Amino acid sequence: VAGELCVSGIQVAMGYLNQPALTAEKFIPHPFETNGSMYRTGDLARWLPDGNIEYLGRVDDQVKIRGYRIELGEIESVLQQSGLVKQGVVMARADANGHKRLVGYVSASGGFDREATVSWLQDRLPEYMVPAVWVVLDSIPLTANGKVNRAVLPEPADDSLSDTGYTAPRNAEESLLAEIWQELLG
Repeated sequence: VAGELCVSGIQVAMGYLNQPALTAEKFIPHPFETNGSMYRTGDLARWLPDGNIEYLGRVDDQVKIRGYRIELGEIESVLQQSGLVKQGVVMARADANGHKRLVGYVSASGGFDREATVSWLQDRLPEYMVPAVWVVLDSIPLTANGKVNRAVLPEPADDSLSDTGYTAPRNAEESLLAEIWQELLG
């Protein structure tokens, strides 16, 4: 059965510094200890018959990419404030090598200005929260109840990471480096 993973013990903090509302939300009373508390991680997991815990994803829209915990809704909110897009959705997608990256799905009336949008986000968010890949759609698909239908958003094209033209290696050292990176990155 899937459920939210909670942790407790002396290694867990007692709450968030100067944030009583967040502490009350994330630190709940321990059901088996008097005066104890458990931390709600926001991770969805299940206990397997062999005793292992299987990670199933997040309860919320938080993702972890390259060690950074990222709230996708925060990026989407800043994107909407830009006025450069009509609608915007951000998702974490794995590339061919299994590495997660942020993908921005946008619909824009009058064309999408990638450089202006990236610049807007870079001025307001840390670099790791700016989508590396952008997919332009006529409209963001919605479910019957009006929510974003993330399941039908298309996978980005494999070449969508390269935003500049190709420049061939100019000497033996660059050729060797290109071969190494090609092998590492697939």
